[in-house]
Amino acid sequence: MQQAFDFLNESHSLNAIVDSLDNDGAATHTQFQNWAIEDIIGHLHMFNHAAELALEDRQNFSLFFDPIASDLNQGKSLLDVQKAWLKDTDWPQLLETWQTGYTKLAESFGNADPKHRLAWAGPDMSVRSSVTARQMETWAHGQAVFDILGKCRDDKDRIKNIVHLGVNTHGWTFLNRKLVVPDPAPFVSLIAPSGAVWEWNDRQSDNVVSGSAVGFCQIVTQTRNVKDTDIQTTGENAEKWMAMAQCFAGQPVDGPGEGERCCQG
Repeated sequence: MQQAFDFLNESHSLNAIVDSLDNDGAATHTQFQNWAIEDIIGHLHMFNHAAELALEDRQNFSLFFDPIASDLNQGKSLLDVQKAWLKDTDWPQLLETWQTGYTKLAESFGNADPKHRLAWAGPDMSVRSSVTARQMETWAHGQAVFDILGKCRDDKDRIKNIVHLGVNTHGWTFLNRKLVVPDPAPFVSLIAPSGAVWEWNDRQSDNVVSGSAVGFCQIVTQTRNVKDTDIQTTGENAEKWMAMAQCFAGQPVDGPGEGERCCQG
């Protein structure tokens, strides 16, 4: 399953810029909710671990996730829950555990039936969707790390998985906010990192989202405001979608304001 390799390589890409960080570097706060770099790696590790358990069986996942869900429902923050789970894990330990964990998870995904259904925090999802979600989250949270370290990410065409997820969650973006889903969905035409042209949905001249695939991914993962990307919209429906796009599960979340998140280099 190609998506398993894509997740692995996305993780390797992030690892390449954090592997040499010392304790002070790992404690650097990012533009994502003031989380430190070590908080982001801890978050990715915790949910990679959850995905590994989901691949094993439904009971193991529930034993892990149910207490987390209970804490969140009682008002604890995700970061508080995560720090409690990690306990006193220091940065070198965390880095090594995350590296070992994502490598093992990629192998587990690669050996699984892509259509098999897995338990998750929301509705069940297929193995293929699960590994795509892990790649998306690694890429999205990784953006905050690249930004604060002033690094330009050399994106590859594997982000097509994230674009596809973003396109497929067009309806979810509106339903999650209890809004009527505009019909038809906009025509999406994007330039891949390789220069290839990727297109989704029926061709329309008055309902279009266009620009780079990287810019589109930044918007749907809410790592950039649409005005801080090269994405262009034609028509009211396309403009509304890009203003509130959300490709991840959970309560509706507003993306960053204009100029709020950018590379610090």
